[in-house]
Amino acid sequence: MDIIIILFAFGLLLAGLAGSVLPVLPGPPLSWLGVLAFHFSSYGNFSLSFHIWMFTGMVVITVLDYLIPMWGAKKFGGSRAGVIGAGVGLLAGLFFGPAGFIAGPFFGALIFELVSDASDPTRAFKSAIGSFVGFLAGTGLKLLYGGIAIWFCVAAFFQM
Repeated sequence: MDIIIILFAFGLLLAGLAGSVLPVLPGPPLSWLGVLAFHFSSYGNFSLSFHIWMFTGMVVITVLDYLIPMWGAKKFGGSRAGVIGAGVGLLAGLFFGPAGFIAGPFFGALIFELVSDASDPTRAFKSAIGSFVGFLAGTGLKLLYGGIAIWFCVAAFFQM
């Protein structure tokens, strides 16, 4: 039975890592479920505080993944319209697969900035770049979380 739990846990951990870059899978929640499943094997002796920290990290990163592209648009000089456009683009991009998830915030910020103030296309483009940089930062955070989850489980398995 232990081998089934371990295989299931590592399947979730790998799916979580893949979900860090594929928008069809919720990366951090799958990684957290992998850690939780691994805990029920004979190798998983994680403390309650460890699980609380991992859960908190998962929630924070999942929320930030939606907020960082909008923050990036604002940080790179975008107006309120650009920030709203990045959010709308992110939501619209969800319907167009991985490419839409990546391009949605960029084009949303760009279009909303251009509609808001067509006289300054440079600012619109900078806002769109900011939203893309925010997307990359969110993806990096998700990959880091997935890697940490895998590392803890592998370390526990080999009792490092």
